[in-house]
Amino acid sequence: MNKQIVHQLILDKLRIDLDIAERAAQTAYETATHEENIAENKYDTLGLEASYLAAGQAKRVEEIRHSLTVCQNLTLRPYDDQRGIEVGALLGLEDEKGREQWLFLAPDAAGLKVDVVGQMITVITPRSPLGKSLLGKFEGDEVEILVAGARQQFAVTEVI
Repeated sequence: MNKQIVHQLILDKLRIDLDIAERAAQTAYETATHEENIAENKYDTLGLEASYLAAGQAKRVEEIRHSLTVCQNLTLRPYDDQRGIEVGALLGLEDEKGREQWLFLAPDAAGLKVDVVGQMITVITPRSPLGKSLLGKFEGDEVEILVAGARQQFAVTEVI
């Protein structure tokens, strides 16, 4: 598994998401400002609803743009077995049932998923309970988090 390739795939996916969001925001703006959507009476709310959608789309564009900028500025360092897991780490986890998953600990873009040769990698951030508990851990360590009142335990199987 190559951390630089994973990082590049994350950036590519964010760029694609940004392009889609920008087009959706533009469409929503055009709908909100189109002359046919001017309210004719107090019950005609199509223009108002379109303006709410446009505002939400614009906010989403800014969120993705911020995620892209922060992830572009991420300096990837090799795993240091003295410092442990830090932002920029690519790691494998195994749960109590032996299910494995790969995660990329990024400064932003939580929930984004990329596929590397059939292996799905999920982006998490240090703001998440799992991300926070992984910081400073080492290969072979176990982490435990509480999710909806249930304890989940994971073993760190590999860190890149």
